[in-house]
Amino acid sequence: MALGEMTYGFFMPTVNLMGPGSAKSLGNQVKTFGKKALIVTDDYLYKSGMADQIAGYIKEAGVDVAVYPGAEPNPTDKNVHDGVKFMQDNNCDVLVSLGGGSAHDCAKGIGIVAGNGGNIRDYEGIDKSSRPMTPLIAVNTTAGTASEMTRFCIITNTDTHVKMAIVDWRCTPNVAINDPLLMMGMPPSLTAATGMDALTHAVEAYVSTLATPITDASALMAIDLISKNLRHAVANGDNFEARDKMAYAEFLAGMAFNNASLGYVHAMAHQLGGFYNLPHGVCNAILLPHVESFNLIACPERFADIAEALGENVDGLSVRDAADVAIESIRQLSADIGIPSGLTELGVKEADLKTMAENAMKDATHLTNPRKATLDDVIQIYKNAL
Repeated sequence: MALGEMTYGFFMPTVNLMGPGSAKSLGNQVKTFGKKALIVTDDYLYKSGMADQIAGYIKEAGVDVAVYPGAEPNPTDKNVHDGVKFMQDNNCDVLVSLGGGSAHDCAKGIGIVAGNGGNIRDYEGIDKSSRPMTPLIAVNTTAGTASEMTRFCIITNTDTHVKMAIVDWRCTPNVAINDPLLMMGMPPSLTAATGMDALTHAVEAYVSTLATPITDASALMAIDLISKNLRHAVANGDNFEARDKMAYAEFLAGMAFNNASLGYVHAMAHQLGGFYNLPHGVCNAILLPHVESFNLIACPERFADIAEALGENVDGLSVRDAADVAIESIRQLSADIGIPSGLTELGVKEADLKTMAENAMKDATHLTNPRKATLDDVIQIYKNAL
């Protein structure tokens, strides 16, 4: 395709509700799509009572509800197919995901299979579905993954231990709800990991080969909000202003990467999650400065912009020096909020790096990385991050 002939899309939910108390409107949203809702959530939110709270909002609107608490961290194909059976056994016709990325992705997987049939593995790749999925309303409880508003669905294949990247406009939720009141109880470690996940989305989208003025604006504002609020949210989870601003930050970062896509940070982090069942946000945070150090020569001026968005003073610096400041600023933020310094702390073994690197090069998210990488390059980045 010749320069100037490329077209760009823009994807996001039709309805997006934000701000304190926005979750209370859930019931009215649900009843426009179906007669019985299935809440897809994780065991923690089920046992904590939040699932009951959300179910109450739905029942107040006169809609029946069932709860499937089978979304594991790094949800699997088994979680998806168990959920499809649960949904069918309970005659549910609308999905409500409650939680962070794991719950949203599990619900997307359930919706795709329920709407299209077959196995969730059939949909790995880009736009593999042919029919709409079950209507989905995503109620978000973390400021990180943005899965509540994206067309990305990440499911672990239990046979290969590879995280399958399903990128499909049909798995974009119909409605996304980001109520910061639901995020107030997040512990510091989860706040840190999900916040760095959001930062990774924004940075990777900003340096992506598919970046546009729309995604650039979203990414830079997300980086600005994260730099000003993530430390406060980690330090004091009851800081409402920080929680509210981080909810906007993760949503803006989602707008950016949902349309510009990502890069090798995610391609490589997906393998760590699949192999070792590690928390996605932590993997992203550790890999981010190493991948972007590799990417820096491809677009140093973009990294100079990132340094400014991170609040760094780059007056008088060359573009190249300002770009270096961005990488160091990312490292400092991770250190300040307690992110582990390397993958060795998480139990990652050097013997697995080649296999993970090979799988990373097959992951759809690497296609928009700004610098082309060889297998040896990817292995070396993993080694640098150990």
